[in-house]
Amino acid sequence: MSASAVGSEDGQEVFAGGFRRVLLVGFMGSGKTRVGRLLADRLDWVYRDFDAEISSRVGLSIPMIFRQHGEEFFREVEEQVGTDLLLEHEVVLGSGGGWPASQGRMERLGRSTLSVWLQVTPEESIRRVREDGPTRPLLAAPDPEGRARDLLEEREAFYAKADLAIDTVGSEPDRLAERIEELMKELGRSLIRSLPPQK
Repeated sequence: MSASAVGSEDGQEVFAGGFRRVLLVGFMGSGKTRVGRLLADRLDWVYRDFDAEISSRVGLSIPMIFRQHGEEFFREVEEQVGTDLLLEHEVVLGSGGGWPASQGRMERLGRSTLSVWLQVTPEESIRRVREDGPTRPLLAAPDPEGRARDLLEEREAFYAKADLAIDTVGSEPDRLAERIEELMKELGRSLIRSLPPQK
């Protein structure tokens, strides 16, 4: 995917034919991890997961972080993790479901990052998460589906700022990864055409 640079963004090169990184956003259970790993394999890039990095830095699982330190602490670590990982190149990133829901984050990504919203319904989200086991704090709520609907409604306006939106319901992860790669190539060609000619 990498190629010679043809322009610059705030002093950094923008690669011809593509992007420096892909950021997958979306609600829990949208498939960010599965699709992200498959996409990274297709691009011969690295996959990095925000929650996995948070857990590694703190030394606790995400549910334990919430229980022992609370959500505010979790969000502080998440913000630093996002800042750090978005500096990496040739990487597919899977953000936490709540990471984009902060004013200005999606707008500050820059065009060398392709952001993709993996869409999922609240019902499908809960079904997928339950298949993975009781590891999500949301599942401890008295009404998980109602809580999921409320959270998704709160976050949708932020997710919608992504460059692309792809419905994941009824699609296999490998097909979704293939589709994102196709769109990356199409958008990459448009990016090259929009850059000023080299002098």
